[in-house]
Amino acid sequence: MKLETLKEILKKKSSKTEFAIITNLKNGVSEIFEPGKSLSEEFENYKKYIENFFSLKKNGVIENSEIFVETYIRPIKVVVVGAVHIAQYIVDFAKSLNFEISIIDPRGYFASEQRFPDMKIINKWPDEAFKEIKTNENSALIALTHDPKIDDPALQHALNNKFYYIGALGSKKTHENRCQRLKESGFNEEQINSIHGPIGIKLGGKSAPEIALSIISQLISETYKK
Repeated sequence: MKLETLKEILKKKSSKTEFAIITNLKNGVSEIFEPGKSLSEEFENYKKYIENFFSLKKNGVIENSEIFVETYIRPIKVVVVGAVHIAQYIVDFAKSLNFEISIIDPRGYFASEQRFPDMKIINKWPDEAFKEIKTNENSALIALTHDPKIDDPALQHALNNKFYYIGALGSKKTHENRCQRLKESGFNEEQINSIHGPIGIKLGGKSAPEIALSIISQLISETYKK
């Protein structure tokens, strides 16, 4: 691989740009693929296959060729609202996955550097906190506080910005009350039904790490449905 290509790869990784590295395994020639940009003659004939690998977020060798495609996708932004005990386990699980975690909680005694080292923590109410996080339909929300004053504004932001995953902790009764409040705030049934509540897949566990695992499992499942 040429030095300038390697430098460009490192630059794109640091800026969290989505791209792919295409390599001819026969002669070792590599270049960077980005959607909408042309390829060299070396790879142009494989462009539609490369685009398919990239859109599916897959790595592998194109069939009947020596062309290897390695995709690099930007980390998915996951906003955790509520620096509770379960959140600590969610962060631990997420560290080895392609998630970029931010934690929102106006209660500073919960959301501290000591409890969440090396994590983006915003000790503000959700309406203010979301001004510091760039989010879109590729973002995810995990609401954990059970406090409508904290969870509801975050859920409203996620619904308005069409987050691909929205989950909220609480019992069925808690979720029914939550849905009623959202309905009264003007959200329709389709929007409200997009919320995973109670959050997580049914693993049967009840401890904090087990609940966290069920949430992360559901998040991963929904990520691959995108």
